[in-house]
Amino acid sequence: MIWGIFGLLTLVAIGIVLYPLLLSKSNTLTRGNAVPAILADQMREIQRDMDRGLISEHEAQAARLEIKKRILATTRNSEEKAGSSRSGGRVTLVVAAVLAPVIAAGYYLTMGSPEVPSMAFAARAEERAQTDEVTALAKQLRERLVSDPTGGPSEGWMLLGQTYQRMGRAADAVEAFEVVAEREDATSATFSMLAEAVAVANDGIVIPRAKSAIDRALDLDPSNPAATYFESLYYLQQEETRKAYDLLVSRLNQEEAYVPWMETYAAQINRIAAAADLPVVNLPSGPTSQPGPSAADVAAASEMNDADRAEFIRSMVSRLAERLEDEPDDLDGWMRLANAYTVLQEPDRAVEAYRKAEALLEQQPASDPRRAAVRAALERLGG
Repeated sequence: MIWGIFGLLTLVAIGIVLYPLLLSKSNTLTRGNAVPAILADQMREIQRDMDRGLISEHEAQAARLEIKKRILATTRNSEEKAGSSRSGGRVTLVVAAVLAPVIAAGYYLTMGSPEVPSMAFAARAEERAQTDEVTALAKQLRERLVSDPTGGPSEGWMLLGQTYQRMGRAADAVEAFEVVAEREDATSATFSMLAEAVAVANDGIVIPRAKSAIDRALDLDPSNPAATYFESLYYLQQEETRKAYDLLVSRLNQEEAYVPWMETYAAQINRIAAAADLPVVNLPSGPTSQPGPSAADVAAASEMNDADRAEFIRSMVSRLAERLEDEPDDLDGWMRLANAYTVLQEPDRAVEAYRKAEALLEQQPASDPRRAAVRAALERLGG
């Protein structure tokens, strides 16, 4: 039905354009009609002047001859222009009137018809389907979490928040993370993810709400690289460039081997360095001191029972402790050893290692974030 209406409208439009062109005569006065009439009147005026004796017969004859030449020239030019207009302009208008709707219809059927998807639209069909599926799953997950009488598991809310974050729905991610942040089982990662979501929702600005989450994340885990990164971003926005730079460099130096987040750190550090004329950093291509477990070690550990695995971990910690006896000035090494003893639930040894680190920190700047990390760890351990 609708295509019939479109066709009828097209025919009407063509008719409106062609109707004036199909008329055999025109009522418009043209130069070809007006000039001969004027010259003919001049011929009569010459005759009157000669009858009154104002001009001679010879002068009248010469004037008549000149006027006749003008009449012939004007008539010839008018015929040529009329022929050109009829053969050129009219044909052009007719062709345009017919082809314009034909071309438009062809283009629409090829590129714009709702029933014929374009190549780009069709190529994104799978991507759109995946997006729709993720959106539907996120909606279902949220409904289950909200309807759960116990408030829903924290893992579910964290997954929902991360999903919203990837979907670009930062405000919804903040809402999901805050549910967990209010619980006793909230971890440092919970608060660093919350801080990131709040910053993203505010165009990358670390507002006080985000800063509070950062502080809580670092209280729970001073080595949290995400929290440290956003804290440095906060200092940058407060125009404390050197403090932001030192914070990132200090955290980067705590690692002995490459980890993926170092790429982000190095890029940010070098951006700050370029703007503030500070030294740039280069990422380590491999471990700089005591290497970690090899792929074979990890594979072997995965096949061990709990007792053997615990013994394996203790042997690695023992190797680190033996190395530190030969390299007692390795501040970061003592902090890693203290953390390992904490995980192994050996608080006395952990306190001893932290004390070694605390002594070495006396030689570091007062702004070194590792000072706060060691103090917080000793308070937790009762040391």
